[in-house]
Amino acid sequence: MIWLSWRQFRVQALAGAVALVLAAAYLVYLGGDIRDAHDVYRSKCGGRADCAEPRAQFRSAYESTLLFLAAGLGLVPAVLGTFWGAPLVARELEAGTHRMVWNQSVTRGRWLLVKLLVVGAAAMVVTGTAAALLTWAAAPFDEVVENRFGTFEFGARNVAPVGYAALAFTFGAVAGLVLRRTLPAMAVTLAGFLVFQFLFPNLVRPGLMPPERTTLPMTAQAINQARSLGSIGGGAVVGGVRIPDEPDAWISDLSPLRTADGRNLGERRFNACLDSPPRTGATGTFGDTAVCLGKLRLHVAVAYHPADRYWAFQWAETAVYLALSGLLAAFGLWRVRRRVT
Repeated sequence: MIWLSWRQFRVQALAGAVALVLAAAYLVYLGGDIRDAHDVYRSKCGGRADCAEPRAQFRSAYESTLLFLAAGLGLVPAVLGTFWGAPLVARELEAGTHRMVWNQSVTRGRWLLVKLLVVGAAAMVVTGTAAALLTWAAAPFDEVVENRFGTFEFGARNVAPVGYAALAFTFGAVAGLVLRRTLPAMAVTLAGFLVFQFLFPNLVRPGLMPPERTTLPMTAQAINQARSLGSIGGGAVVGGVRIPDEPDAWISDLSPLRTADGRNLGERRFNACLDSPPRTGATGTFGDTAVCLGKLRLHVAVAYHPADRYWAFQWAETAVYLALSGLLAAFGLWRVRRRVT
C-alpha cells in the first residue's frame, strides 16, 4: 500500500523536489548576501552610540525581499493542500479506482491512513525545509530588525510552517473525501485555508498566552521611533510602538493616544499637530509633529508578549495546527468507513 501510494504521488513529488532545489539555491545565495551586508552594518555601527542610519540602510535593502518571501512561504501550505491534498482521495472516488484497492484485502481505513501519512509527510518535509532555509537566510536581518513576531515573519520561520502544512494537507484530503469531486475540493481547500491563516494570527494567536501590560509615555523621542501616525475609528493612534526594555516584544493590543487625565486624545487636537504643527526645526521621522504631540504629555496602554515567549508561541501554534490535523484525519477515517461506498 505504501508503494502504491508513492507511485501515484511520484509526479507531484518530483515537481516539489525541483521547486525546493531552486528555492534552496536562491535562499543560500540570499543568505550569503545578507551576511555580507550584515558585516558592513556592524563595521559602520561598531563603537557608535547611534546606529539608526546604518540600521535603516540595512533594513531597507532586504525588508521588501524577505517580506515577499515570507508571504510566499505562507502560501506554500495552502498550495500543497490544494494540489496534493484535495485530489488525493477525490480523484480516486471520481474515477472509481478505490474499489479495486478495497477488493484486494486492503481495508478502507488503512487505504486512507497510508495515503495521508505518505503524502502528508512529504508536504511537511517540503514546507519545513523551505522554512529552515528562509530562517537561516534571514537570521542576521531578524537579529537587527527585531520583528520576529510580525504576522508574515512568524508564520514563515522555524517550526510553525510544518504545522500549517499538516493542517492544509489534511484539510484538503478530507474536503476531497466529503465532496467527492476534485475541482470543488481544491477550491474549498484554497479558500478555506487562506481564510483560516488570516483569522488565526489575529483572533487566536494573541490568546494562546495571557499578555503582560504596561503604560508607555509618548514623548517626542518615542513618537519619532514609532513607524506610523494615523487615526483609526476616531481615535488618535501611533503604529509600530516599541517597548524600550523589550525591543523584540510582540505588542498584541495598543490603546489610542491618551492625555494625562486618562482620556483619549481628541481627533481635532491630534490633527492640529499632524497637519500644521508649530515650526521648531526638529528632525526625526515625524519632526515638528512629534514635538507638538510630545508637549501634550501623552501615553498609551500596551498589552504585549515578551521576546522570550517566541519559542513558546511557535510550539503552541504548531501543536494547535497538528491537533486540528489529527482531528480532521480521525474524521476522515470515520467517514470513509461509514459513509463512502
